[in-house]
Amino acid sequence: MTISDHFDEASAFEKRRAEEYAARQSKVWDLPVRLFHWSLVVAFAGAFVTNRLGVSYFKYHVWCGYAVIVLVSFRILWGFTGTHHALFKNFLRGPGAAAAYALNLFRGRASGYLGHNPLGGWMVIFLLIVLAVQAVSGLFGNDEIFNAGPLVGLVSKDTSLSLTSLHRHLFYWIAAAIALHISAVIAHRIFDRSDLVRAMITGRKKHRSTEKVEDISSSRIWLALALIIAIAGALAFIMSHAPVPLDDTF
Repeated sequence: MTISDHFDEASAFEKRRAEEYAARQSKVWDLPVRLFHWSLVVAFAGAFVTNRLGVSYFKYHVWCGYAVIVLVSFRILWGFTGTHHALFKNFLRGPGAAAAYALNLFRGRASGYLGHNPLGGWMVIFLLIVLAVQAVSGLFGNDEIFNAGPLVGLVSKDTSLSLTSLHRHLFYWIAAAIALHISAVIAHRIFDRSDLVRAMITGRKKHRSTEKVEDISSSRIWLALALIIAIAGALAFIMSHAPVPLDDTF
């Protein structure tokens, strides 16, 4: 056998491996879910940075908050109208199932899930709730000096200060949840050999031959776009009709 034959054989072997790998991949995350995920990362990071930069960046902080509201609202609606793996009914399971999955994961015996696993499903719900509360509470907040949220005129000063305190302290809960989420992604990489970051970029996940495969056939982009436009339009309407607070109130 010549050297050329060896190269041809190696090339054929690599081609078979690539074909086998591709055959064991399924389209799981639609484009709207992937764009939502990474856009939310950018919006939250932007809100944090603009807050740390000081009062002169407050306008940008508010815009990041608007983005979080639109994105979270979209994901909630998408949980009822989106593709198979994005639907809440297809990944929310009981607390017992989540605890059992976590235990089996660290034992290296976790069952495979094409979509969100039981533990990840509850993390999604928790993050959606706390991010929604964080962003909405910021609309009513004020720093008693320079800046106030766009809806501060709808509530009393005491209520505004209470919501400001909630907005400030809830950040630490969100930061802890994000740290836990990142730790879970790393744990999957170590114990389950699952590349969840890559899957959220490409939309495709490698699956075991014994798993039930539920490929999505469409990302339903037009529906997602219609929802985003409707949510953003509703938010813009509310903000444009917000009452101006009295100077002696705030």
